[in-house]
Amino acid sequence: MAKFLIVEARFYSHLNDMLIEGARAALQAAGHEVEVVTVPGALEVPGAIALAAESGQYDGFVAIGVVIRGETYHFEIVAGESARAIMALTMDGIAIGNGIITTENEDQAIARADPKRKNKGGEAAQAAIRLLELREKFA
Repeated sequence: MAKFLIVEARFYSHLNDMLIEGARAALQAAGHEVEVVTVPGALEVPGAIALAAESGQYDGFVAIGVVIRGETYHFEIVAGESARAIMALTMDGIAIGNGIITTENEDQAIARADPKRKNKGGEAAQAAIRLLELREKFA
């Protein structure tokens, strides 16, 4: 049994709740322990994961959040920089499943977040589990 931390960017509560539900279900079905922490937005997720990883309390992480395109360039910055920072942490050997979804509108976000539909939270958890398995294999 491993201990996973779900780090969520709590901006769209109803969408995050679905993503967390899917991630939590996947982790628990695999027999893992789960905790959740909240940060204000997607840009803070990688920093929180880095801090938690340094603590040594967790074996893997699931990044959760929703970024919906708006009227400004901010969407591209948030989506790109959060993904880049998560990838950098992953390249450092931290097992992270990226469940920060980026969409054009709320309907697309609902379809991706809903555990009964695309279940991107569950997919991110499964990715984190697989990366942890590979880290242990290659250690």
